[in-house]
Amino acid sequence: MKILVLNCGSSSIKYQLINMETKDLMAEGIAEKIGEDIALFTYKSSKYTKKKREMVIDNHEQGLELILQALIDPVNGVVGSLKEIDAVGHRLVHAGEHYSDAVVVTDHVIDVMRECISLAPLHNPANLKGIEAVSANMPETPQCGLFDTAYHQTMPAQAYLYPLPLEFYNTHKIRRYGFHGTSHKYVSQKAAEFLGSDISSLKMITCHLGNGASITAINGGRSIDTSMGLTPLEGLMMGTRCGDIDPAIPIHMQQQLGLSVDEVNSILNKKSGMLGLSHISNDMREIEDEILVKNNPKAILAHDVYCYRIKKYIGSYYAALNGLDVLIFTGGVGERMPILREQVCRNMDAIGITLNLEENAKFTDDIQVLSTSDSKVTVLKIPTNEELMIALETERLLKQG
Repeated sequence: MKILVLNCGSSSIKYQLINMETKDLMAEGIAEKIGEDIALFTYKSSKYTKKKREMVIDNHEQGLELILQALIDPVNGVVGSLKEIDAVGHRLVHAGEHYSDAVVVTDHVIDVMRECISLAPLHNPANLKGIEAVSANMPETPQCGLFDTAYHQTMPAQAYLYPLPLEFYNTHKIRRYGFHGTSHKYVSQKAAEFLGSDISSLKMITCHLGNGASITAINGGRSIDTSMGLTPLEGLMMGTRCGDIDPAIPIHMQQQLGLSVDEVNSILNKKSGMLGLSHISNDMREIEDEILVKNNPKAILAHDVYCYRIKKYIGSYYAALNGLDVLIFTGGVGERMPILREQVCRNMDAIGITLNLEENAKFTDDIQVLSTSDSKVTVLKIPTNEELMIALETERLLKQG
């Protein structure tokens, strides 16, 4: 079985074609800057070097058409015809409380996504465009999807309810939903597999750290709490998002500083976090260089805040889980920034976390054990693979019939 996985953003389509028999990546790339004057298209396969081409891509339907033509190209393609693609799996974002598992895309799924646009105004419309593009280009091909929110539907009410008047939940469904669920699910399953343990017996904390960041408490394979909330703004400090702040701050910014709702929203989502505190960048690679090479005090301060907030969440989730077996770092930052992992795990021996500094300093693309042999908690670095998780769930749904 060959499955095409799509991750559609407002102006981009990331794609991977995966051979499910071998789990090999057959081709991958991205169509980006869709709808702009000059778009970029990237395609890479095992026999073709990754290259970017500038062109005009008016909409998602044209973007997908380019992807499909590249996959069946007689010279550089990887399949003879589109009929060899058995299904399309979508990374979907918000389904409210409707789904707790992967879904076959139906009219009802589309209606739910439209209903939840107000909860994910940037993501859900883009996801819908991707579904529509597949329907136009491959009308007979089954489509499945995995929502970011689905994995967190196992949270108990005590974790997902906000202490607002209850009618805000009952009437408007204002609650914690959580995101990055596909990544948290994938790395927790890989951890259990790697350790040779039954996931139902493990207490885990997974740290997905990228430009967006979230942390999840997992008990027996089920999410019991997660840091992102109604929207991806809550929780950890991120590249440009502030994460947890006093909820009166946005009100103060409007009433006392004269800022509009849109201005405050832009500051909290696009100008805060690592970028806002450091005045350098939201890219943690640049922050790391500023710390290690230039000893830049602003970079050091922003990094201190970033790590401290992760450490606080680990401590609170340790309490919620009543113990911890495995701590996992994943995502672009979690996987590639040893100084961050070292600082987060420093002085955590009281809850059983002791890092092997020599192992932590190594760079590999594989799963790594980062803790010492006598650490009560196993600390792992696990490369996430949300696309493979989506493909596996799509394959499972199709085989179920």
